[in-house]
Amino acid sequence: MTSGDDVDLWAEVVGQDEIVSRLRAATADPTHAYLFVGPPGVGTMAAARAFAADIVSRGAAPDEAVRHRRLASTGHHPSIIVVERVGASILAPQAREIVRQAHMRPPEGDVQVLVLTEFHLVTTAAPILLKSIEEPPDGTVFVVLADEVTPDLVTIASRCVRFEFPHLSAAVIEARLRADGVAADVAAASAVSAGGDLSRARLLATDQQVIDRRNFWFTLPDRLDGSGAAVARAASEVMARADEVLAPLGVLQEAELAELTEQAERSGLRKAVLKDVEARHNRERRRIRTDELRAGLAALMDAYRERAVDHPDDFVEAARLVGELTDNLQYNPNEELALQSLFASLPAMPGR
Repeated sequence: MTSGDDVDLWAEVVGQDEIVSRLRAATADPTHAYLFVGPPGVGTMAAARAFAADIVSRGAAPDEAVRHRRLASTGHHPSIIVVERVGASILAPQAREIVRQAHMRPPEGDVQVLVLTEFHLVTTAAPILLKSIEEPPDGTVFVVLADEVTPDLVTIASRCVRFEFPHLSAAVIEARLRADGVAADVAAASAVSAGGDLSRARLLATDQQVIDRRNFWFTLPDRLDGSGAAVARAASEVMARADEVLAPLGVLQEAELAELTEQAERSGLRKAVLKDVEARHNRERRRIRTDELRAGLAALMDAYRERAVDHPDDFVEAARLVGELTDNLQYNPNEELALQSLFASLPAMPGR
């Protein structure tokens, strides 16, 4: 925070100093479209919010600029339109709605910014958007966010100024958590378990079990004695512990839904909006659960790396097996059965 009620939105873009410097310079004379590429939690959304706020507040008096930034920080600025997918991918009806919005007058002021999220999932709707993103009407700026540039996104990407957001190191995340007031041990465990995702690290930092869960994964090989009973117990406990991380997320989601429900009662917010939010919450829970399993598997590999110094072949085999399961999580397998198969196949730890 800065003086008074102002908000420094750029302060939320952590560990991306070079990109922040270039984007802040670009707000003086923005072009028609930008593409921010990077995995979840590296700052693409925070950068889009700060960038859009600077664009819509260009030339405003100081007090008015503060108002723009405050509205942008809460997601309520009328001329910053954040588009979230409503299905498994961005389909033609949603693409046509984006085109319609792009050609409308800005709700406030003389410029609007359309922030298009998760556009690595644009699939076959990309051609519908291409002309509008390539040559939007005066007063419309596109900021497209994507985890990666997929084949469907290549042509749109070629029409945008592109910024690649690198992964955040555990050290950068830990430092930010500690600056936020998180205890050192919790910050360290959350940063290591977050897989480069600051948002996930902040969620983990509110979870009292984060240190215990990492220790559980780290000591798991000691309990795999080769028996089917040990394998089944370990897989069952992993699933239960993966659910623990959903508790703090549930608190945040319930608060958001309650606020939106209250707004709906006051202002007649469409029920479809609430359904879209509930669908997004379901996607968030699936992603957080999968991320938790990936983080646990990474901790498992740390255990093998540390204990198999004199048995490198064991580490290589464990890495192969864990890597296969980590890759397969994207296909939504039966997670408990997949874990049982992994635990039954892992090489015994040295000394067993």
